[in-house]
Amino acid sequence: MAWRFSQDRPVFIQIGEQIKKAVVSGEYPPGAKIPTVRQIALDAAVNPNTVQHAFSVLETEGIIISKGTLGKFVTEDKEILKACRNKMAMRLTEEFLFNIKELGFSPDEALTLIYTTNNSNNTTKEDTADE
Repeated sequence: MAWRFSQDRPVFIQIGEQIKKAVVSGEYPPGAKIPTVRQIALDAAVNPNTVQHAFSVLETEGIIISKGTLGKFVTEDKEILKACRNKMAMRLTEEFLFNIKELGFSPDEALTLIYTTNNSNNTTKEDTADE
């Protein structure tokens, strides 16, 4: 996993968000072992306490579970994972709508833009696959 951080939010929150994204995208499937605090701290070039803070938040949210000395694992609770995925998608949608409205687009125009962009991307992918 490539770790990238911005200056606008605490690093522990960004680590948690990146782990959640890896979980909902299937990079870490249900029941999968999560890398250790030390491994993530080393890979991300951050203090292990920062990673531990992110893990604590993820455990509180039920995204990961601790199995003592065995390590941390992704929950197998499909409802928790579905809720996490939906919450992340909702946040992205709200951010998109806020930004698109600032550009003067109406909700209908935004939907048209989404459909057009999606169809354009699908056509491009199909054209590339045919070559």
